[in-house]
Amino acid sequence: MGHSERERSLMILSSYPDQQEISRLTARMLLEIQAVDFNSKVPFTLASGLRSPTYVDCRKLISFPRIRSTLMDFLTVTIMRNAGFEAFDNIAGGETAGIPFGALVAERMALPMSYVRKKPKGYGRNAQIEGIINEKDRVLLVEDLSTDGGSKISFVQAIRETGATCEHTVVIFFYDIFEHAKSSLQSHGITLHYLCTWWDVLAEAERSNAFDRETLKEVESFLYAPKAWQDARQS
Repeated sequence: MGHSERERSLMILSSYPDQQEISRLTARMLLEIQAVDFNSKVPFTLASGLRSPTYVDCRKLISFPRIRSTLMDFLTVTIMRNAGFEAFDNIAGGETAGIPFGALVAERMALPMSYVRKKPKGYGRNAQIEGIINEKDRVLLVEDLSTDGGSKISFVQAIRETGATCEHTVVIFFYDIFEHAKSSLQSHGITLHYLCTWWDVLAEAERSNAFDRETLKEVESFLYAPKAWQDARQS
């Protein structure tokens, strides 16, 4: 892409909706394709083993081209507005859900793309980074979602071991219910950017009557005090 063509594409991106409207539309899209589910009677079991009346699967987005394209535009304009239009040299996706989204954002920003494994692959070059990250590159980590930020810290540490810098990560969905999630990332020099949270999804679900009132009340109870809600149901 030539420099003038790139500049034109960035000018178009800068005219996208404000962040509040992006959050509302993102929540609406997640609900529309049933990437979000609420179930108060039979809670979901999360990877941690804890129970939750909420579940989100951002991987479903790759199967819906119009929504996928819009959300990738939203990710791109969000990070450029918040971090800068010329703030990065490389886009890294986190294994595995962040890889397609990282590739799509890299394409929009006309930047090289790489991806980070959860751990070195254990054979061959024993690589944890696939693709090329150069020393002193300013790398943006792209992922599908963030709960407490733990996996982001691990990915960023692997990126920094190459001699590159990584101070920003962007996700489609941030839980925004677990205490210290943002401060934990900040303590490692990482700023989190995101499109929407459970609070945005709950508000949109209430507006659209996507779930019955009893379910929405139970979800709200969980979001305000997730640990207490989980402790009461660990039987």
